[in-house]
Amino acid sequence: MSATASLDAAISDAELALDLFVRAPAAFGGIILRGDSPIRDKMVSDARAAIARRGPVIKIPSNVDADRLLGGLDLTATLSAGKGIMRSGLLNEAAGGVVILPMAERSAANVAAHIAQAMDEGDLAVILLDDGAEPDEMPPAILMERAAFHCDLSALRPCAAHDWPDAKAMSTVASLSNEQLHAIAVTALALGVNSVRPLIFANLAARAHAALHGRADVIDADIAAAGRLILSPRATQVPQMEPPPPEPEQDDTAPDNEPDNSEENRNIEDIDLDDIVLDAAAAAIPKHILDQIDLATRRGGKGTAGKSGQKQKSAQRGRPMSARPGTPGNGKRLALIDSLRTAAPWQKLRRQAARAGDNRKIHIRTSDLRVRHFEQRSETLTIFAVDASGSSALSRLAEAKGAVEMMLAQAYVKRSQVALIAFRQNAAEILLPPTRSLTRARRALAALPGGGGTPLAAGLLAAGQLAETATRAGQTPLIAVLTDGKGNVAMDGTANRTVAMEEAHQAARNLSMLGISSIVIDISPRPREEAAELAAALNGRYLPLPQAQSAAMVAAIESL
Repeated sequence: MSATASLDAAISDAELALDLFVRAPAAFGGIILRGDSPIRDKMVSDARAAIARRGPVIKIPSNVDADRLLGGLDLTATLSAGKGIMRSGLLNEAAGGVVILPMAERSAANVAAHIAQAMDEGDLAVILLDDGAEPDEMPPAILMERAAFHCDLSALRPCAAHDWPDAKAMSTVASLSNEQLHAIAVTALALGVNSVRPLIFANLAARAHAALHGRADVIDADIAAAGRLILSPRATQVPQMEPPPPEPEQDDTAPDNEPDNSEENRNIEDIDLDDIVLDAAAAAIPKHILDQIDLATRRGGKGTAGKSGQKQKSAQRGRPMSARPGTPGNGKRLALIDSLRTAAPWQKLRRQAARAGDNRKIHIRTSDLRVRHFEQRSETLTIFAVDASGSSALSRLAEAKGAVEMMLAQAYVKRSQVALIAFRQNAAEILLPPTRSLTRARRALAALPGGGGTPLAAGLLAAGQLAETATRAGQTPLIAVLTDGKGNVAMDGTANRTVAMEEAHQAARNLSMLGISSIVIDISPRPREEAAELAAALNGRYLPLPQAQSAAMVAAIESL
């Protein structure tokens, strides 16, 4: 399929998904629109206008707090009136309608939980606007599970305005047959969709698709559309297609005057509905989902901490979280509004209990104080440990230098640092301490040494020490070892291949016990068993890359 045809199919499915959602928001729960683009803005605007004719549509800011979401004390009115004044929450105002959640990938867990609870009660649907730049940046799973449609609009071009003509009510469409339900279940199983909720959504989508086309009964095309719209975006594996059965041998004794309609009969009668739906769903799996499946397969289920950094609590910077009880000081900042909101209901009692002459308008206790809390992703540190020994050292170091510069070019956006260790002769040397400065890196990498023996254990030990220092500093380290895996210099500096390999494997096992993500890039002309064994000892990924191109190295490291 050409790129243009793929875009046309994607935009058609995205419009179809939004069409079905707008007709029955509560039934489908929600729709996720990924990718900030003009087409998404236009689709949301059209959908909002259509839904607003039947119920409320409320936009919820990504940094909303629980009090504004659920309702509670109106602080200004309470302090003015001297008594508790309550205000309605955004979820109450949106009851029976739809909420739009921009930057849904940044939603706090408690906010997502409250929205999910309202969705489960059946009187709320959501439009999640996902602006995540990385594959692991996505809306909370608790909301993704409850949203029927997942659409990626990042590569689509603007389309014309859309209107929603009248269609048959979904209730007028007959229920699916057992064969059709079986086809949906088989397709979900083949795609690795393990939740029951997508099966329910697929059932509803098939009936809604039939109603959209004015049919009273669900046909195969409706089931295939449901598979594309509901099951394909949730795929966690690529289905294994069975080869077609061998054609039966031709019977030479058959009369020549009888027409041969066997091929036509097979096309009409012998095509199983399960195969139709599975083929349609497999062909519609989005590219970013296929990339995630491929990475998960190559990664063997390892986490992605080395790429994006781990989440950690902070008292000073990061994404704002809900305020917590505490005393300001030692880096903790007072959450003034939250503190006043906590104290407001007690003002009348405190004034009555106040001593004579105490004319304070607001009475604050230590128990009322709230402090700010933030959440931020820890900075990542990619440590290149490069084998600088032998005749090919110059080319290896040149490619490592190129990879370092490519990663540092994006360091500010991805909150990452890079370090470079070269090991040769009888020791390892830190050529580039952790930095995100491209200028500093270019100066340090201008002239790199090369040649001599291979102290592989010393290189791994130096990388491990740097990684442990980074971990204590709150960073997430990742080690990339560029070597052929053949150590020949022991830790004491003597040339002993057997001892050197034993020490290297022991150092690799020690790194593995620390839980540090790692990759061994085999840069020998042909893949070698020694490098693969080193990767196994590190419990890391092994990548044979004889040419060791900089771009390929960066892609491999970022896939961890």
